[in-house]
Amino acid sequence: MKMKIFLMVCVLALVGCQTKGRFSDEQIAAMRNAGFSQNIEGWGLGLSDKILFGVNEAQLTPASKENIQSMAKNLAATGINHVRIDGHTDNYGKADYNQQLSLKRANAVATQWATGAAIPRENIITRGLGMSAPIASNNNAQDRAQNRRVAIVITAP
Repeated sequence: MKMKIFLMVCVLALVGCQTKGRFSDEQIAAMRNAGFSQNIEGWGLGLSDKILFGVNEAQLTPASKENIQSMAKNLAATGINHVRIDGHTDNYGKADYNQQLSLKRANAVATQWATGAAIPRENIITRGLGMSAPIASNNNAQDRAQNRRVAIVITAP
């Protein structure tokens, strides 16, 4: 009888320790409002529609900088202070060059994100994926433009 009571207390204690999820309702609402959607890695936002890079370019326009900083500030206000930013390129050029260019793109966005969120740059992981993960075919100029992008992934607050 004592063993059953002990086990029941243990089970109730474990149930009481369960969390609703990694993100609060406020954080989820803020991510959705910013255009993020849930995926297998966490919450992701592809910025190909909002931030496109020119051929061989990693510089952001003033409007893009402002948009990134605003988004970062809004998400940081909910306690989201860690992100990963993946840079991408189209298929023009050599693989090594494109990998470096994609990393420069990710770093350009990361700098603006850190500024807007008022968080240390070390809270942001950047990766340059080059031309390894296209979202469009690269068969024409419009598709190549879609592949010159960054993606923001949030896996934990």
